[in-house]
Amino acid sequence: MASVFHHFLLVLVFLDTHAAQPFCLPGCTCSEESFGRTLQCISVSLGKIPGNLSEEFKQVRIENSPLFEMPQGSFINMSTLEYLWLNFNNISVIHLGALEHLPELRELRLEGNRLRSVPWTAFRATPLLRVLDLKRNKIDALPELALQFLVSLTYLDLSSNRLTVVSRSVFLNWPAYLKRRQPDCGTGILSSLVVALHDNPWVCDCRLRGLVQFVKSITLPVILVNSYLICRGPLSKAGQLFHETELSTCMKPQISTPSANVTIRVGQNVTLRCLAQASPSPSIAWTYPLSMWREFDVLTSSTGEDTALSELAIPAAHLVDSGNYTCMASNSIGKSTLVISLHVQPAQALHAPDSLSIPSEGNAYIDLRVVKQTVHGILLEWLAVADTSEEEWFTLHIASDEAFRKEVVHIGPGINTYAVDNLLPGTKYEACLSLKGQPPHQGQCVVFVTGRDGGGLEARERLLHVTVVLCVVLLAVPVGAYAWAAQGPCSCSKWVLCYCLHCRKAPSCPPAAPQCRDGSFREHTAVCDDGEGHIDTEGDKEKEGMEENS
Repeated sequence: MASVFHHFLLVLVFLDTHAAQPFCLPGCTCSEESFGRTLQCISVSLGKIPGNLSEEFKQVRIENSPLFEMPQGSFINMSTLEYLWLNFNNISVIHLGALEHLPELRELRLEGNRLRSVPWTAFRATPLLRVLDLKRNKIDALPELALQFLVSLTYLDLSSNRLTVVSRSVFLNWPAYLKRRQPDCGTGILSSLVVALHDNPWVCDCRLRGLVQFVKSITLPVILVNSYLICRGPLSKAGQLFHETELSTCMKPQISTPSANVTIRVGQNVTLRCLAQASPSPSIAWTYPLSMWREFDVLTSSTGEDTALSELAIPAAHLVDSGNYTCMASNSIGKSTLVISLHVQPAQALHAPDSLSIPSEGNAYIDLRVVKQTVHGILLEWLAVADTSEEEWFTLHIASDEAFRKEVVHIGPGINTYAVDNLLPGTKYEACLSLKGQPPHQGQCVVFVTGRDGGGLEARERLLHVTVVLCVVLLAVPVGAYAWAAQGPCSCSKWVLCYCLHCRKAPSCPPAAPQCRDGSFREHTAVCDDGEGHIDTEGDKEKEGMEENS
């Protein structure tokens, strides 16, 4: 009986001992430190912050884990927690209420995470916070009131982030800084205020002028961990120390041009110039009435600090290019615009006494394009501007290399689109637009080629998603067929790269393009792999036709 009672006592002692041991997460270590109980989880695969942590922990250290967020209510049972170290995880999001239940928190270390921003108002719940370590994150901006709730902070580390421009007001609105700048406050009463801002890609333009002045004026009890802050940009300031650079005051762009009224004749080249001075350096954009149809090269270069020159080049100007060209320069301070008026005059006609009368090609400007693929064909769209003030009719010619496919459509004033339906697979088409009663001229045609019919509707629909733009405008016409379009009556200089639907091979171009001998689209050779190892060319089709005749 005594033996049974002895064993019973041992069991009670064992159970009491284990019941008295505090909880510790599997794979983590718990220890007693001078400031209290500590939980350390190093390189433990924790997908989230455990929600069943004991309230008795004074320090929680979770590092090298796949944590990706600090959700709201993460520490709801840990009101006495003082030290929270979450370094070298994958945290990219801190929810607004993540710190709500941590009124005793003294240190928050988040080094080496993926934070792009911080909910600064969340620190309203941590009035005793003294250390905030955010180095080696991806933070790229600081709001002016970011530090307003960090009233007890003595150490702030924002080094090795992506800060480019920070306002001086961020620190002038910081209660901890203002407290130490009071004239009646001796240095022995308050501890030093340590700030780390180094290893950021600072852009030293006028926007950083206030911060540069602030850094130059810092004295005890405020200390910079590294006072040698270096400019990363712009190019003229790269490598300079804050203490060496002088920055100008910000100003909105001021624009000028050599000539606000330009007059040329049809066929001449012209370059419109726009010079903008601004701080920070401006970006320049051009707008003009026909920008969707007439795309011109724009070259913008820096001619000096805070000065940019933009040049818009118009080759072989047409009457349709007449109009107002607006140069707009903008920066973070504001924007300015300047209008340049271009006047294109008709070329003087030179007639020989006995010369034959030849129709002029300059009596209309026509730009014809394939803009859309429809269910059974394509959609043509054009810009047509006649030199006369009268409303003109136009004629649309549609032909194919099949003799039975020829179509002439008369287009009335105000219409600029036409749907071409019921296209045949493996066929080359040419569409031309001209003034009614006149033959089409160079630059008024577009050529497109349809590929082989892919078969069922499902295969055709799939092809819509694999068609790409290579060399020239590449379309699937009809649905499920390869097609390409080229501007001009014979655009032999640009060749389509065919895409293989079935085998997904890399695109390839023909080794050489045939030379155009006339204005007919029949001089083009279309080559396309149908995905089954067969190369389809016009020569093949002619050969097949001869074999059938024989």
